[in-house]
Amino acid sequence: MAELPDLTVFAQILTRRFKGKVLAHVELTVTKKLNVTVAELKSALEGRELSGVSREGKTLQFHFAGGQVLGLHLMLRGEVISLDSDEVPRFQIIAFHFKGGGGFAVVDLQKAATPTLQPKPAETPDALQLEKDTFINLLAKKRSVIKTLLMDPKVMRGIGNSYADEILYHAHISPFSIANAIPDKAALRLFKSIRVVLEKAIADIAEANGDELTGELRDFMAIHNPAIKKTARGEEILKDKIGGRTTYYTKVQELFV
Repeated sequence: MAELPDLTVFAQILTRRFKGKVLAHVELTVTKKLNVTVAELKSALEGRELSGVSREGKTLQFHFAGGQVLGLHLMLRGEVISLDSDEVPRFQIIAFHFKGGGGFAVVDLQKAATPTLQPKPAETPDALQLEKDTFINLLAKKRSVIKTLLMDPKVMRGIGNSYADEILYHAHISPFSIANAIPDKAALRLFKSIRVVLEKAIADIAEANGDELTGELRDFMAIHNPAIKKTARGEEILKDKIGGRTTYYTKVQELFV
């Protein structure tokens, strides 16, 4: 699943490549999750200039002239790809064709990627917008396993399975720790790790991608990578399940229960 860093870079690339272009035609191939009719979507977007693309949590938001916004959640397997020919890509969900040529599409083998016209504003903070005191107080009130809490979209938006592992490893905190058992000093360390890990990942992915939509990148991850058995510091990487999701961690991460 594309997480906060991937989506941030996708939004940057799409903005650079398509900002200021007028949408000539939006093509809906899978409509079962669309919150309006195809005709309503076309009426809202076609003929309007794209003013930019942003990321909200795990959703891409396409901003068109006249205040029209289309949200796109890629779900587990969705991808954003460039349209380089007239041939319809396999597993296409939605495609955007711009005047003067060029465009992009969302493809998804599972047909789960979800477009939403005029999505409602989120009520929970983005992971990169959390205030320090809010985060510390939040942990103090929760008996949840810390990894589960970091991934809870009702608590904060943008962090998924992979980056939860990366953040907890960076903070030297076991993913099995209980949130309200984590002392303030360690909680502060975790708060800082969220920003450090996510911002570094954004920079790494942006550098690797350039202006190409090459998909999710995981090769640079410190611990959530099935191809490596030890960390750069020589620590053995262990694997277990939390909430049905594969979790990578080390014995040196401190457990708070």
